[in-house]
Amino acid sequence: MRVDRMRRREFVALLGGAVAWPVAARAQRQPTPVVGFLGSLSPEAVARPLNAFRNGLAEIGYRENETVAVEYRWAAGEYDRLPALAADLVEHHVTVLVTAGGDPPAFAARRATTTIPIVFMVGRDPVKLGLVASLSRPGGNATGINLLITEMESKRIEILRAIAPDAARIAVIMNPKNADAEVQLLDVRSAARILGRQIDIIDASNDLDLGRAFTRIAQGKTGAFILAADPFFVNRRDRIISFASENRIPAVYFVREFADSGGLISYGSNLTDAYRQVGLYAGKILNGVKPSELPVVQPTRFELVVNLRTAKALGLEVPPTLLALADEVIE
Repeated sequence: MRVDRMRRREFVALLGGAVAWPVAARAQRQPTPVVGFLGSLSPEAVARPLNAFRNGLAEIGYRENETVAVEYRWAAGEYDRLPALAADLVEHHVTVLVTAGGDPPAFAARRATTTIPIVFMVGRDPVKLGLVASLSRPGGNATGINLLITEMESKRIEILRAIAPDAARIAVIMNPKNADAEVQLLDVRSAARILGRQIDIIDASNDLDLGRAFTRIAQGKTGAFILAADPFFVNRRDRIISFASENRIPAVYFVREFADSGGLISYGSNLTDAYRQVGLYAGKILNGVKPSELPVVQPTRFELVVNLRTAKALGLEVPPTLLALADEVIE
C-alpha cells in the first residue's frame, strides 16, 4: 500500500511538472506586437524610404515578420480612402499607428483613435495643424516628423530661375485637396512677386486633371514648371517626368525620388531619413516610451539633387554655383 501511495505521489509530481512546463513556456512567449502603417501613396512609389522605415525598427530590435508584424494600408493617392483605412487598422488593435505621405493620413489616424500611439510624418508645423501641443512636449497620443516640405516652394522657384533664367512664365501644378494648398499658394505668389516672374497656378487632384495640366503647359507659353509638394504627384512621378522630357520643359521637384527617376532637379527633405526616424520612434514606443515623451523631429538640412544627364538632354547649362551647392549630382 505504501509503495502504491509513493508511486501515486511520484506520478502526480511528474504530471504536475509536465503540465507546468508548457504553462511556463507560454508565459515566456510574448505576443508579437503589430505596427499599423497608413500611407497615402503606394509601396512602389516609396520603395527605398520604406526599407529605411524597416531599418529604423530593426535598430531598436524589431525585425518585420520576426519580432514585429506590420499591417500596411495604402491609399494610392486617393485621400478619400484614408479614413476607412485608418479605422480598419484601429479595428485590428495595432500597438502603434504610423502615418506617411503628408498631412491627410495623420488627420485620418487622429480622428480614428485618441488612445493608440501615433507616429506621423507631415509636411508642415504639426502644432498649427493641431496634431500636438508643442514640438518639444507633444502631449496626447501623437508625435513624429515635420518635413517642412510644403514651406519650400519659394526656394524651388529660385532654383528654377537659376537654371532657366529665360523662363518669364512659370507654371505651378498643385493639388487643391492638399491641406497645405493655401499655404503653398501664398508662398508661391510671394516668391513670384519678389523674383519678377509670371505664375500660372494649375490645379490637379486626379489623373484627368493632370492630363489637362500637361495640355495647358504644352500649348501655352510656359517656360518651366514646379510641382508643389503633394504625395499624389509622387505616385505619378514617371508620368510627370516623361511629360517634362518629351516637351523639353525644365522642372523642379520636391523630393529626390524625382531626380533619381530622371527629373531635372529636386529640393526638399530627405524622405529616406524621415522614414527611418519614423521607424525608430515606432520601435521606441513598442519598448514602452510614450509619444508625449518623444519630441517632434524637424530636418536641419535640405537636399538638393541635380540630374546632369537630364540637364544635358534638355540643352540646359547648370550654373556652377548651383552644382557647388548640390548634395548630389547624377551624371
